[in-house]
This record gives sequence, C-alpha cells and structure tokens, in this order.
Amino acid sequence: MKHIVNQLNKAFENRIRLGIMSILIVNEGVNFNRLKELLEVTDGNLASHLKSLEALKYIKFTKSFIGRKPLTVYDKTALGHKAFSKHLAALEELLNKH
Repeated sequence: MKHIVNQLNKAFENRIRLGIMSILIVNEGVNFNRLKELLEVTDGNLASHLKSLEALKYIKFTKSFIGRKPLTVYDKTALGHKAFSKHLAALEELLNKH
C-alpha cells in the first residue's frame, strides 16, 4: 500500500488545487471569476494556487479583453491532464484496496 501512497501527487493535496484541476479536467477553459465562484475562495487565495499549478506547467492561461474588461481564462495542459489522471488512478487504487 505504501507504493500507492507514493503515487499520489503532492500538487493536488490541497483542496483548492484539487478543485481547480477537477474543474479544468471537465471543462474547456474557465475564467478566473468562474473558478473563484465555484471554489468559493478569495482572489488572492485562488491566484496563489493558480500560480503553483502554472509553475508546474499543469495549467495555462490566456488573457484577453471584453470591451475594456480583462478576461483571464485557464485550461489544463496535456502534462496537467496526465498528472491529474495518475493522481486519480492512485486514489482509486487506494480506495479499492479496502
């Protein structure tokens, strides 16, 4: 069982990062405000976790404008999708062991 636990990805141990990836896995591009609304977190808290996932290259973002309002949209990368899928598989294996 120890080897299963070692397969869990530390990047997804935090509930907010887990939530971000869960949302991005099932959606094509989600804007900052929608993520904030779904996760019920502050701007600063969300930004901090997004930066962590960006640094790992698990997510990417695009910036644009709607009129004069900035719009930042986040999406998973192929690397992020693979890492999250491996994490979920390890969780599932761990749950099925009992």
